[in-house]
Amino acid sequence: MKKKKVVVIGGGFAGSYCARRLERDFEVTLVDSEDYFEFTPGVPRTIVEPEHLGAIQRLHIDYLLYARVVRGGVTNVSEKEVMVGKERYAYDYLIVCSGSHYEAPFKEREVVSDLRGRHLRSIHDQVIAAKKVLVIGGGLVGVEIAAELAGHFKDKEITVVHAHGRLMERLPERASKLAYSYLSGKGVRIILNERVEKNKGGYYWLSSHTSLTADLVFLCVGITPNYSFLKGFDSVLDEHHHLKVTDFLQVHGYPRLFSAGDITSLHVEKTAQNAQKQAAVVVHNIYALERGGKMKAYVSRKTPIVLSLGKYNGLFIYKDFVFGGIVPGFMKWAIEKKEMWKK
Repeated sequence: MKKKKVVVIGGGFAGSYCARRLERDFEVTLVDSEDYFEFTPGVPRTIVEPEHLGAIQRLHIDYLLYARVVRGGVTNVSEKEVMVGKERYAYDYLIVCSGSHYEAPFKEREVVSDLRGRHLRSIHDQVIAAKKVLVIGGGLVGVEIAAELAGHFKDKEITVVHAHGRLMERLPERASKLAYSYLSGKGVRIILNERVEKNKGGYYWLSSHTSLTADLVFLCVGITPNYSFLKGFDSVLDEHHHLKVTDFLQVHGYPRLFSAGDITSLHVEKTAQNAQKQAAVVVHNIYALERGGKMKAYVSRKTPIVLSLGKYNGLFIYKDFVFGGIVPGFMKWAIEKKEMWKK
């Protein structure tokens, strides 16, 4: 019996999970702009330890036994096929896991908005040379980057500018306080309730009309879904260009199109853990459609968050329970090792 064709767009946590779970029973094609999976929570470490990159990347062909891997950017999608350049890939099921990126309001050379490991490794020399480093955004990624820099370099002036009244404002207040205490204890200057609105003449102007100077800037705000290839699907994109999905993670109006991860309109934290949980629902529901089984709805639940604060410290957050120290730091290391072992 001829296998049905599944095309998966994106090889991150959601896309790689779907491709691996479906490849034995379907003719799977994974399309990704890179030829490797990357453990993105481990990326901030590569800023200070470039050699760490080898520990958080695996070639797709190394963990996929049967799936075809196509490296390239998707240029268009129709209800029957996916275009990558001039090549067309027909599908019976399409899974969109294209993720997101940071939209840089500044185009200057010293602004780092591409937070992939390979790119961060390439700017390591700039990090070494910089005396003043500005981190724009005090969410999860901004805090981790600032912590890595502060924990590794004692001679740099590091500033975090965050638009809200506390760091990581969507997490419990205790987590914010512990992160603030750790960073300020390492000499990091933290500016809250301010936005960086423009860069002019080498100065970064804040909403209060004060200014900062920096040799290197990490932009950790303004996540935008990767949606440009969905030109014919405007009706199922919300105002922020996320794909609207049903409880079963099917794209609205397209029962054989599924989506998981950052690109979806789901109001959940855009974490690796949630992306994989959504991917598991997508896989279950594709099998259900094929075998006449019962489809499963995706139910958002609070999941633990493990955050690193430098190499040896971290935070564990689950609902209102928060603790910090070396144990969460070890947990983050163990999670990374486990995920890469599975790949």
